Amino acid sequence: MKKIDIIPIIAIFAGTTLIIMAMAMGGSLMMFWSVSSLIITMMGSFMALLASFPFKVLKQTPTILKQAFVHPLDNRVELVTMVSDLSRKARSEGLLSLEDELTTIEDEFLVKGLQMVVDGIEPENIKQIMELEIEAIERRHSMGHSIFKSWGELAPAFGMIGTLIGLITMLSDLTDASAIGIGMATALITTFYGAFFANMALIPISNKLQSQTEDEIYTREMMIESILSIQSGINPRIVEEKLTTFLTPREKAIKNEVKANAS
Repeated sequence: MKKIDIIPIIAIFAGTTLIIMAMAMGGSLMMFWSVSSLIITMMGSFMALLASFPFKVLKQTPTILKQAFVHPLDNRVELVTMVSDLSRKARSEGLLSLEDELTTIEDEFLVKGLQMVVDGIEPENIKQIMELEIEAIERRHSMGHSIFKSWGELAPAFGMIGTLIGLITMLSDLTDASAIGIGMATALITTFYGAFFANMALIPISNKLQSQTEDEIYTREMMIESILSIQSGINPRIVEEKLTTFLTPREKAIKNEVKANAS
């Protein structure tokens, strides 16, 4: 089960709070509130987003948004240990013995690859099928962060449109000079809304989704190497060393610590 990643939630909340505090120091918060500006910025940009992407894709936005706040199942240290154990079992008992272990593995991608090994499919075919699977995952995920990236680009643009509308309205009647300052402030609120939503939420969410995708793809590539290494029947020690090269220095330190405690 995927765990909630509270760091981006805390960051967005903290950033929003700091901005609100800064606004409050300058005067009343009601100066920054405008329903019409909010409609132009958010609803206008969303309508443009609706025109940019298929509706069946946009319907998945809540699910995509949820993914930005969860930890993916990509414990590479655990993967190295598990694959090393599977490699030892396959070498001593044969590849067919791996079938008993498939029910204990949570990741469907890894299970699919190992099942093909058990079924005796050729290595080049396994690699081709798994790489096509990775491409499909990458394409599916890229649509998610493209939605938020585009929305982050559209929101400031519609904020500027709202500002232009306000300026045109203000300049159409210059008989009351005292109202010009108030009108200018009101016109600029839409630009503020667009910049705020884009930089505090939409673009960071897009970047987080893209980072998660890159991390997941890296782990999937590691799994392909694991599957092919097990099938080739090479020394389990060599399998472990090959997979360790995929780990970061911090992950390698954790692996060594776990190994030391186990011994």
